[in-house]
Amino acid sequence: MTAPQPRFPMEPQTTADPLPESPASPPREPRVRKVFVVLPAYNEEQNLGCLLEAVRQAMVEEGFCYQVVVVDDGSRDRTVEVARAHAEIMPLRIERHEVNQGLGWTIRDGLRACLDCHDDDVVVAMDADNTHPPGLIGAMVRGIREGNDVVIASRYRPGARVLGVPLARRWLSWGAALLFRITFPIPGVKDYTCGYRAYRGRILKAAFGKFGDQFVSEPGFQCMADILLKLHRLGAICREVPLVLRYDLKGGASKMNVGRTVRRTLSLLVRRRFGR
Repeated sequence: MTAPQPRFPMEPQTTADPLPESPASPPREPRVRKVFVVLPAYNEEQNLGCLLEAVRQAMVEEGFCYQVVVVDDGSRDRTVEVARAHAEIMPLRIERHEVNQGLGWTIRDGLRACLDCHDDDVVVAMDADNTHPPGLIGAMVRGIREGNDVVIASRYRPGARVLGVPLARRWLSWGAALLFRITFPIPGVKDYTCGYRAYRGRILKAAFGKFGDQFVSEPGFQCMADILLKLHRLGAICREVPLVLRYDLKGGASKMNVGRTVRRTLSLLVRRRFGR
């Protein structure tokens, strides 16, 4: 169900007058057409407001035309109210699940809500818990403009840092990444499970066209690895940029059930390895 969309003022953009071109010069392509920012949210009233303000600031600084899509996954707190308040000051739409369905279906519905994008628009998915810095979106969009189809904010590239994550969980994440790299090597990819990614509009349309809703067929956190494996089957060109993961800024407890996520991730790896 889509919430009514309030009117909002357009974000100011500062652009220089284009230089005159000779008649023989081909028309220049715009720097970027539009950036969609998908935020799957469940009980994030403590974090969503700060994140949305940081997204707005980053978009204004980059001069991007943008649209934020908040997908509320049956939150029982004031997540929707926070999103509605920010929709008054920034281009933001709200998609809602009446009951909690899990990260996979929430990501799916957020990405699907952006399928009216242009082929060269950029769709950025990121966590709504204020652990992913929106200041990285500019670098990720430039990675798409350089010819990549997927740009991943990676915890395993030089310059990356992980702050506030318990050591045991960091080792589990590293182990999962290693298993995927060994079993399903993808050029340019070390981080298979991070949810902070930028996608070219064209590759998302191709994925939903081929797989339909089964493009995102895993309900939990393991959905991010499965999305990547399916995009690789379509020939997506991937690269990574280093991520500074600020788990120390997150308010509230983690929503990840570590044991269940490990079991589901190993199950996914085995099923995909044997073609299921």
